[in-house]
Amino acid sequence: MVSGVQAPVPSKAGGRSGAVSEYSHAELVQRWEEFFDSFDYAGRIMSVADGYPEERSLEVFFDAVNRFDTDFGIHFLAHPQSSLVAGEEAITRIAPPGDVPIKVHLRVKGLPRDTRIMVRDLRAEHLGRFLTVEGLVRKATEVRPKVVDATFQCLRCNAIIKEPQEGQAFREPLECYEAQGGCGRSAASTKFKLIGETSQYLDTQKIEIQEPPEILRGGQEPQRLEGYMEDDITGLVMPGERIVLNGVLRSAQRGRPGAKSTIFDIFLEVNSAEKERVEFEDIHITPEDVREIQEEAAKPEIVDRVVQSIAPTIFGLEREKEALVLQLFGGVPKTMPDGTRIRGDIHLLLIGDPGVAKSQLLYYMSTIAPRGIAVSGKGTSAAGLLAAAVKDEFGEGRWTLEAGALVLADRGLCVIDEIEKMNPSDRGSIHQAMEEQMVHIAKAGITATLPSRCAVLAAANPQFGRFVQGKYIADQINLEPALLSRFDGIFPILDIPQADRDRQMAEHILHSHRLGEILKNREELGESPAEDELAEPYRPHFKPEFLRKYVAFAKRIYPVMTPDAMNRIRDHYLEIRKQGEAPGSSVPITPRQLEAFVRLSEASARARLSVLVDAQDADRAVSIIEYWLRRVASEGTETSPLDIDIVTTGMAHSQREQVVLLRDIIAELGGTETGEGANHEDILDLAERRGLARDRAEAWLRKWRQEGELYSPVEGRYRLITRL
Repeated sequence: MVSGVQAPVPSKAGGRSGAVSEYSHAELVQRWEEFFDSFDYAGRIMSVADGYPEERSLEVFFDAVNRFDTDFGIHFLAHPQSSLVAGEEAITRIAPPGDVPIKVHLRVKGLPRDTRIMVRDLRAEHLGRFLTVEGLVRKATEVRPKVVDATFQCLRCNAIIKEPQEGQAFREPLECYEAQGGCGRSAASTKFKLIGETSQYLDTQKIEIQEPPEILRGGQEPQRLEGYMEDDITGLVMPGERIVLNGVLRSAQRGRPGAKSTIFDIFLEVNSAEKERVEFEDIHITPEDVREIQEEAAKPEIVDRVVQSIAPTIFGLEREKEALVLQLFGGVPKTMPDGTRIRGDIHLLLIGDPGVAKSQLLYYMSTIAPRGIAVSGKGTSAAGLLAAAVKDEFGEGRWTLEAGALVLADRGLCVIDEIEKMNPSDRGSIHQAMEEQMVHIAKAGITATLPSRCAVLAAANPQFGRFVQGKYIADQINLEPALLSRFDGIFPILDIPQADRDRQMAEHILHSHRLGEILKNREELGESPAEDELAEPYRPHFKPEFLRKYVAFAKRIYPVMTPDAMNRIRDHYLEIRKQGEAPGSSVPITPRQLEAFVRLSEASARARLSVLVDAQDADRAVSIIEYWLRRVASEGTETSPLDIDIVTTGMAHSQREQVVLLRDIIAELGGTETGEGANHEDILDLAERRGLARDRAEAWLRKWRQEGELYSPVEGRYRLITRL
C-alpha cells in the first residue's frame, strides 16, 4: 500500500490484495463503471452531460476510490494516465447519448494530507505518478489556446491530414498518411501547412508555485515547480493564492534540437486544484494537539505564558512582546451588509536606537508565526512588496504577474526591517495594501486585484542614528505620517543608561553566551543537553512548534464582544476624546485608535480560546494602546495631553499654531509671491512680540528653506511659495 494512504477497507467490489495490480484498458473501464454505480455517480454524470459544454468536469474524491477498491486506488496513483483515460471513457458510456459527443474530464482530488510531497522532495521515482503538491502561486500566465488536434494540408496533393498533439512540443506529420487519403510522401518530400480554423484547441495556463513559508525552517530557500492547467480549470488561480495541485509529474528534456541534454526539467500536468478552505489548514493539528491546546488555554494567565515564549533570549520588552503576541492571534475580519470590509489584522511598528534587538525580535516573529515572510527595506521595492509584471522565459515572451511579499504573506505576517530605508515612493505604495488589504495592479496591460490580508510588523531607526531627548519621536522618524497612521501600535525602544536595568541586562546577555558555550561543548562531545538552571530563563514556556499550532487553532475562533467589553472600550475612548473639547486643545485620539482597541481585545480573547471578548480583554487592549500613545503622541509624561496629530499629520497641535502664526507674519511683511519679500530680522522681531521664541522661529525658517517652502529673492528677505 502507498505510504500515507489510510488502511484499506475491504473492497466493495472484490478488490485484490498483494502487489500493485495490473489492469487492461477494458478492465479499467469496467472498474470505473462499477465505481460510479456503487457511489451513485450516475446522477452527477447526467448533470454534467446536461450542462455540457459549459460544465466539462466530474470531480471524484480519492478517498471514495480507495474505499471502493484499495488495489484500484493504488493502481490509479501508479498509472494515472491510463486510469484517467479509462475513467473518462466510462463517463462517456454512462452519459446519455446526445447530438454532440461529450468529452468530460475526470478530476480526482482530496488525496490524504500525508501523501503531499514537498517540491524539494520530488525525485525521478515520482515521474509519471499521480501526486499532490501544495504551495503559493508565484506566477501565472494569461490563459491561451493550445492545439490538441492539428489539421494540416499537404502542399503536394492538398490532402487534409490530422495530427494529434501531446505534451508541450508541437508535432508535424511524419508523412502524408495514405490512411487519411494522402499521397504517402514523407515529410522530407513534401511540406505541410497548418490549417488553424479546423484544428481543435484547448485553453491552457502555465503557473509556478513555490513552497509555502510555514514549512520552511532554518533560512531554507523556497523551491519552485511549474504546472500546466488545461480547459475549465484555467483562469481560476491568481498569484499569491495558496493551492493544492493534484496531477501527474512529467519531465521535459533540456537543451535545443541538436544539442539536447541528458538532464530533464520537471513540471506538473495539473488534473485538479484545491484552494485553502480553512485558515492555516496546511498546519496539521492532531486530536492530541487539540486536547493539549485546550488544556493550556484553560489555565489562568495564558497570555502571560505565551508572552514568555516570545524570544526569551532578548531581555525585557515585556509590553512590546505582549503586543506582538496579540498581533500573532489577530482580530476578526468583518464584512458589513453594505460590502465594506474591516480588517482584523494588527499592524505594529518598532522604532528604536541601534542595538536594542529590533531586527532579532522581528525575525524571531517571522519564524514563530504560522505563516511569515521577512524582507529588508534596504533592498525592497514596491514591486517586491506588492506584485511585479515580468517578461521572462516562464511566460515564453509574454508578460506575467509575479506576487510580492505582502501578497505571498496573505493570511499571515509580513515582516519589514529597516522600512525607513525604502524609497519614499515605494513606501507610499503599501498604504492601500495595509488598510484595504488588497493590491491593485495595472502593469504592462495586466489589470488584477490580489489579496494581501496580512499583518505587517515593521522596524525603523531614528533619523539621527539615535533618539534625541526632548524632541517628538514622530519628528525623528523618516516615515510619512500617512504611513504611520496605518499602524495600530508604534513602540519606541530607547537605549537609556539605567544602573539597575543595565546590570540585569548585562548578566542576562553574559549568561546567555555562557549557556551557548556549554551547549556547544556538549554537542561536540555527543552529550545530550542537560536540564540545568542556567538554561531555564532562556527556554520558551511553549515550544515554537506547539505555539504555531496554538495560534493556527486559535485563529479559527471568531469571538464576539460582550456589552461589558464594549462599555469599557467606549468609556475609555470618550474619556480621552473629552480632553480635546476645550478651545485650542489638540485632538487626542481618533476612531482609528478605537478600531485598534477592538482588534487588540479580539486578539486577547482568541489567545484565551474564548468565543467572547470580555472586560479583561478590553483592559489589556486599553493598556497597550495607552502605553504607546503616551510615548509617541504626547510630551512623554503621564499628565501631558495626548495629541494624535503628531502621528497622523507629523505635526503637533502647538507646532501647527506656530506654523500658521509665522506664515501670517511673513505674508504681512510682504513675503507673498507678489511682495518684495519679508526681512529676516523683522520676521524674528514680530514673531517674538507675538509669543513665538526667536530660536523657534529661526528653526522653522531654516526648515522651510531646506524643504522649498520659501525662497530668498535677495539676501535677508523671504517669500512664501504658493503650491498649485
